[in-house]
Amino acid sequence: MTYRHLTLTERDGALRVALDRPEVLNALNLELLAELADALTGPAAEPRVRAVLLTGTGRAFCAGADLGSTAVDADIGAVLEGYYHPVVRAVAALEKPVVAGVNGVAAGAGLSLAAACDVRVAAHTATFALGFTGIGLALDAGSSYFLSRLIGPGRTLELAFGNRRVDAAEALRIGLVERVLDGPDFADDVMGVVRALASGPTLAYALVKAEVRAALDNTLGEQLAFEAEAQARAGASDDAREGIRAFVEKRAPRYGGR
Repeated sequence: MTYRHLTLTERDGALRVALDRPEVLNALNLELLAELADALTGPAAEPRVRAVLLTGTGRAFCAGADLGSTAVDADIGAVLEGYYHPVVRAVAALEKPVVAGVNGVAAGAGLSLAAACDVRVAAHTATFALGFTGIGLALDAGSSYFLSRLIGPGRTLELAFGNRRVDAAEALRIGLVERVLDGPDFADDVMGVVRALASGPTLAYALVKAEVRAALDNTLGEQLAFEAEAQARAGASDDAREGIRAFVEKRAPRYGGR
């Protein structure tokens, strides 16, 4: 499928999905959201793709909802359920690492989108802001769920109430991002991070993703049982056999993603 507002490039099992509306800082309109949901459930879900990078074109990751394209009297709840929620669910459903490459500003629903990803890697010039209450709105697109788990309820409320801008250094300090890249070519550097993930044990990554998500709600007993089931699946995989063999032979493993 050809997309109007997305650019997809694939290399070594890593798929780069770039929001491509740089003239409006990659703000989300309904067409872009529909395309993104399609890309995340279609090309990104292909078995040959073993890791996904979600990033932006130009100087922004995503400035949030394109308010100019939304009718003032629109049913926002229906818009969220019809267009935003499919994107969030698609990220969660991918059984492979999904990295947000935050190349610039991530605001409003753009920050929600970054928070929904498994890992966030930011350029040193990236900035983050919620902004919802600044226009009289509550949090949406999963931001209340993901941010309260990433940075805690108190910090989430402080950022939501104050709508202040957070730079990359503070984002790293408070756990909003996991890594900041200082190099001059962020696009290549973050793609290198994702390509490295794409060469790893994909099933193990998928199982770890499921384990960490389950741990947020499980009791200890439930989580131990979940881990045992996950480890049984991982241990029976070709990648586990290769990983153990490579360890014994003192060489780098060559994972096939199975």
